[in-house]
This record gives sequence, structure tokens and C-alpha cells, in this order.
Amino acid sequence: MRSTRRLFLGMAAAGPALTGSPNDRIRIGLIGAGGRGGALMQEITRSGENAAITAICDVWRVNREAAAARAARQFQTNPKLTTDYRELLSWSDVDAVIISAPDFTHSQILEHAVQAGKDAYCEKPMGTRFDEALRAYRAVDTGKRVVQIGTQRRSDPDMIGAANAVRAGSIGKVTRVDMQVHFQEPRWRRDFEQIRAEDIDWPRFLLGRSERPFDARRFRQWQLFRDSTNGIPGLWMSHFIDLVPWFTGDLYPKSAVAGGGVFLWKDGRETEDVFQALLEYPSGLLVSFAMSLTNSAGGRHQWYGTRGTLDADRLRISGAGSKQADRIEGEIPTEKIQCESHMANFLRCVRSRKTPRADIQAGFSHAVAGCMAAEALRTGRRIGLDSQKLELV
Repeated sequence: MRSTRRLFLGMAAAGPALTGSPNDRIRIGLIGAGGRGGALMQEITRSGENAAITAICDVWRVNREAAAARAARQFQTNPKLTTDYRELLSWSDVDAVIISAPDFTHSQILEHAVQAGKDAYCEKPMGTRFDEALRAYRAVDTGKRVVQIGTQRRSDPDMIGAANAVRAGSIGKVTRVDMQVHFQEPRWRRDFEQIRAEDIDWPRFLLGRSERPFDARRFRQWQLFRDSTNGIPGLWMSHFIDLVPWFTGDLYPKSAVAGGGVFLWKDGRETEDVFQALLEYPSGLLVSFAMSLTNSAGGRHQWYGTRGTLDADRLRISGAGSKQADRIEGEIPTEKIQCESHMANFLRCVRSRKTPRADIQAGFSHAVAGCMAAEALRTGRRIGLDSQKLELV
């Protein structure tokens, strides 16, 4: 998308991290040093903030040592290393953490991080199990820590423009949203031949979810197995469904139904390659999210309102979908929207103690929707939410 390129260029233009005083430096512990963790390290450098990776936790020696070498080059630090995130959280010389370990760890690590007095940047999804996400949500609210959830579209000028338009009533009352993503590939099926048991702290990877013996494939392809993910609702839908509470103010769905399964890539995966969910929101809004790994038709992102239809991919409102006299048509201007990167926003909020763009409420909202959709698929039932008690029904 053009927005992704624009945001990347804006981040790159920020240049290397400021040197600043060591006494003023934000000392960051990286928990999960794989591909996403490495990308977030680069974002720290581009942010222009006086921040550095000073501690690294990863259960795989290869990632841990590679990240340490990268930190030495980027930040001129000699980071402490561990395979135990609880040990990292106990270190007094760590001010904040980045949580970029596999999805099933996010809620638990976030809960323990804020209890340890650390600010946190937590990758999406904020949680894959409802009870764990709820505990983390309440822990953050009690601890008053700065938490940014890694749904980066909230720092995308195009999506900010779309949000402003919907919130201002440009397309009238929104009653339906259609979100689709399609690839034709066995996504997340990565090579695991190079994985050696002696390089991995296997019990800490499992995090108490099971007591199964070492399995190189489950380690490298964790996105394909139910022990370590809630499937497409967490892996992909979280980016899109996050827009609903942001654009409309509806925090949680009131109900969800879902269908799907492994229809093509019968390679032993447990998570679906075709998925669709319908989520109904209290304001009178029905959201459809569909994803397949079986067809490369591309994507679709439409918001249907009484005054017009927003194509959020092209940032254009069409009045053809409305018969009202005040229907609207035209492009959404975003050129004047100035937006720092998601990481820069987090680091500056760590200093100012202000609320970041994707705060814990935003994270919990998308986690609730994802957990409801995943549970609907698992059970074949309509899943509801008691929004007062915060209980699935």
C-alpha cells in the first residue's frame, strides 16, 4: 500500500538514534528476538529517541546471539542475555520492554511486565485466550504503565485520515464493513531443518501450555498449531478488526459466528487456511472478515454508510452507494497529516507519561473480537459478550 511506503520513508528519514546522555537513555529489554523483534530494533534506531536495547530474552540461542550482535552495532551496548523473561523483568536497569515473542505469550508477559513496573510495547494480538487477555488488561489499568500495542495502522496517515472521515460522519451511519485478505500460499510453513534441541530452552518456549516433548516443527511453525495461536483471528484479523473500535467507538462485538478450516494445505497444520467471521456490534454494525490462503484474489476493505461507501484501501468515498440527498463523494486528503512512527510514539509517551495511540483498551478490544471469533469457529456456536461483566456467553 502507498501508506506503508510513505510511513517507512518517514521513519527512515529520522536517521539514527540520538546519542544523548546515558543517564537520559530509555533502557529497553527485548523479549523475542526473531524477525519481528529485529524489525522493532530498527524502528528504535529510526525513532530519533535516546533509547537502546540493553537486555535480550529469547529461548533460541541463534536468535539471542544474533540480536546481541545487532544491538552492539546499533546501540553500542553489551546487552544482558537470558532465556527467562521473568529474569529480564527483575533487572532494575531495564525501563521498558518490547514483547515480540510468539502470539500465545503476549498477554502473560505483558501482565508480568507491568506488575514488575515496566512500560511495554506489545506486538499484536494483545491476547489469544480471553482469560489471559483480561488479566493483562486489568493489570495494566491497575499499574498505570505506558503500554503501546503493535497495531501499527494507528500510526498510518492514510488510516488516520479514514478514521477522521468516519468519525466525522462523512459517510453517515455505518451499518456494514467488509474486510478481505487473500493469498495463495502455505503461509507460515517455514523451514525447521536447522533447529537443534540443544539450542532451545524448550520448557520456557512452552510457557506451561503443554508438556509435549521437543518438536522442531512446532517451534519454528508455531503459527500452525493450536497450542500457540488462535489462528487467523489473532494472526491477521487483529490488524483489521482494530479499526472498528477506533473508527466507530464500539469497543467490543456483542456476538460472533465463524466458519472455516483446512481446505487446501493439508500438511498437518491445525489452524485454518480458509476463514470467515461475522461480528455484530452494539451500535447496529455488522462486520465481515474473510481470509484465505487458497486464492490470490487480493484484498477488499469497504465501509458502507448511509451517505456513501468508503474504500479504505484507495481512500475514496463513493456516493453511488447512497440515495440520500446529502450523499458524499471524493478522496480523503491525508497529505497534511503528520504522523511519527508507532515506535517513536511509544518512546515519547514513555517520557511524557501520555497515552499512546494504541493503548491497552485498543489492544484488549481487538483481542476480545479475535477470541470471540476463534471460539465461534472452535465450537460452531454463536459467541456473545457480556460487556458489563466482561464475560463470554
